Amino acid sequence: MTPPPPRTDLPAIAPAAQEDVARLAAAPEVRSAFNWLRMQEPQLSQWQMEMARIGAPPFGESARAAWLADRFRELNLDDVRIDDVGNVFGVHPGFLSGTSPRYVALSAHIDTVFPANTPLNVRQQGSRLYGPGVSDNGAGVTAMLAIASLLRNIRLRHALPFVFIGNVGEEGEGDLRGMRHIFSTPRWKDSIAYSIVLDGAGADTIVAEALGSRRFEVIVRGPGGHSWSDFGAPNPIVILSRAIDAFTATPVPASPKTTFNIGVIRGGSSVNSIPESASMKVDIRSTSMAEMERLEQALRLALNRAVEDETLAAEMKSSAQKRPGVSCEIVAIGNRPAGELATGSRILHVIRAVDAQLNNAAQVQRASTDANIPLSLGLEAIAIGGGGSGGGAHTLQEWFDSNGRELGLKRILLTLLALAGSAG
Repeated sequence: MTPPPPRTDLPAIAPAAQEDVARLAAAPEVRSAFNWLRMQEPQLSQWQMEMARIGAPPFGESARAAWLADRFRELNLDDVRIDDVGNVFGVHPGFLSGTSPRYVALSAHIDTVFPANTPLNVRQQGSRLYGPGVSDNGAGVTAMLAIASLLRNIRLRHALPFVFIGNVGEEGEGDLRGMRHIFSTPRWKDSIAYSIVLDGAGADTIVAEALGSRRFEVIVRGPGGHSWSDFGAPNPIVILSRAIDAFTATPVPASPKTTFNIGVIRGGSSVNSIPESASMKVDIRSTSMAEMERLEQALRLALNRAVEDETLAAEMKSSAQKRPGVSCEIVAIGNRPAGELATGSRILHVIRAVDAQLNNAAQVQRASTDANIPLSLGLEAIAIGGGGSGGGAHTLQEWFDSNGRELGLKRILLTLLALAGSAG
């Protein structure tokens, strides 16, 4: 995705947020925490490689979830558990009394795009790690473990408790199922006050706007037959081709930015067989829910017209005793809601104040992340990187460089502490 231009309509950072962050950054215990983080890179790299060597394909994250739960227990987090869909939880208590606490959530998705049995050749060369998933989302999960480990070793008083979450289902057809489950669970949906999502490497972005997407599998079925003796029978591949030609002619606006893509197409068994079925997968994205709905209707209309045209052509070529028999369906395989964080929200003021304190240049951007779910519910959430740098995401050549990780960890820590508030 081409990054959008930086936002220019943001208000000035709230003075209260600047003062809170400056006070925290100057506190002796926070300075000690920064120093402690600086010494942890060997342990962090070890965790990152260990996790990346455990396969976590979509809907197959259980082994990695068990590994993360063990790390949470080693770090003395409270109430460590794995829920019904595979999300991993651990709690670090705050110092605010009350029977119904509000939490600050720090989460990172544990799944990858890579199918089961993908070779996981994870290795280290100097400051760089190589292998599938080492950055997306090895960097995010490792940053989360770094903060949990810090809280075990350095006493930092904060009012609200933290809940650490390793969630499933962020990538591809996982369709944010882990985060959906969390925010539909009574224990969490009303108690998470702020959500910080760690996704990938870097410290130069703030995702505060949720890019919506809808994904469909289009399936066309026909009678099939031999390319010679059954010539004229309706061809599902031809129907899809007609539909693609019509659908891709649909105009899309530059603002709100709207896109579509046909990413997968399948069908047929041999060159001399009329296929019995064919399918394609379509991705629609927009910053506007209305535009996504318009494109979905255009897709359905293009498919219906293609079926009608091919059926009519087949009927004209076939005898009355041999009806063509074509069926089609559009199956929804993904629906990521759009949303936007209010420019005056506390979490946005805090992360911008943290970046100013650390002299870190970061842009507010729109993307599709786990933060889509809380943002679509009107809750305060952002997605940021875990520090360092990375590249080759979603390929076997993926890499992560730990240089710069310290800045990312400082950024996460200050944001957490400012949101959690003083325990005094």
